[in-house]
Amino acid sequence: MSSIPHDTPGEPNPLRVLTLDRLRRRTSMKWRTYPADVLPMWVAEMDVPLAPAVIGAVTRAMELGDTGYPAGSAYAEALVAFAAERWGRHGLAVERAAIVPDVMLGVVEMLKLVTGPGDPVVVNPPVYPPFYQFVTHMDRRVVEAPLGADLRIDLDVLEEAFRSAAAGGGRAAYLLCSPHNPTGTVHTARELAAVAALAERYGVRVVADEIHAPLVAAGTAFVPYLGVPGGERGLSLMSASKGWNLAGLKAALALAGPEAATDLARLPEEVGHGPSHVGALAHTAALREGTGWLDVLLAGLDDNRRLLTRLLAEQLPAVRYRPAEATFLAWLDCRGLGLGADPAEVFLERGRVALSSGVPFGTGGAGHVRLNLATSPEVITEGVRRMAAAL
Repeated sequence: MSSIPHDTPGEPNPLRVLTLDRLRRRTSMKWRTYPADVLPMWVAEMDVPLAPAVIGAVTRAMELGDTGYPAGSAYAEALVAFAAERWGRHGLAVERAAIVPDVMLGVVEMLKLVTGPGDPVVVNPPVYPPFYQFVTHMDRRVVEAPLGADLRIDLDVLEEAFRSAAAGGGRAAYLLCSPHNPTGTVHTARELAAVAALAERYGVRVVADEIHAPLVAAGTAFVPYLGVPGGERGLSLMSASKGWNLAGLKAALALAGPEAATDLARLPEEVGHGPSHVGALAHTAALREGTGWLDVLLAGLDDNRRLLTRLLAEQLPAVRYRPAEATFLAWLDCRGLGLGADPAEVFLERGRVALSSGVPFGTGGAGHVRLNLATSPEVITEGVRRMAAAL
């Protein structure tokens, strides 16, 4: 087991622990979607061992046979305490929290509370593809407000989208991705306050997907939407899923601002039956006891961003990459390579490396790929080598 200078005593960088041979023994989507000769660097699963706190919580549950239905507010209490420690003023409250199966199913339930069939939902492409899938499958209408060239929210474009959405009648919502997936952009307090002011002006309800909030790089301030002036009518979804690699242990929290508490109170009781009790135990343990593990992971991700920057400059200088402030994802502009709308297809077929195609991310996604940085430096090095070989 090797470590990096950022490691704290007894805490090895989890990105440097697992070998590729051991990872290939996993049976999840990342490792079973493609043939064995393909290097998977696509879906948001991290190549890490679980935090000891999580392993301990799940092991204790197995030993006790504690595998019933979720109960109590421990998860919400852990999240609010984590937010207070990491983010300061945050606008979260245990009494305005409800457990939901996962973040995207929670998004669906929040949108059901504040919109109706056929109503518009504004999104900022390029953005996480399930935003399109889940919204349209629940009979809502997607309205795009593309990010600016700097990959930040373009407030003028957003205002026009709000104006258009409000003009059509019905109830409009804005599905905010914060931090943003796939770009890793962390919205500032000023930007979010401006969003809240626009939402109030046009009567648009804000639902924030904040699943990547724990994965903000040191030196960058994450601001929960519910904590900004004007965010009192907002709804948020949070989870330990991305920060601690717990996607297979289903549990998330829906949170409401003070003026949205009555909306959250209308959440059907049966929604709370869907989360995993063991998942809630794991997420609670991560937030309470896994912060040291998280900090070492964040340092390792910083190292991986620097490594990717150097490798691309050396081997694929036509690829444009702006190291992100958050997430473990890298958004690569490959249009300079002349590979067409879907470079991921070329890299897969010619280089045997699986990346996420930018096309499903909506407007601005063509010619791009999303690369998962939550892996070892050796895998990143091999992945870039394969991408270069594909050319």
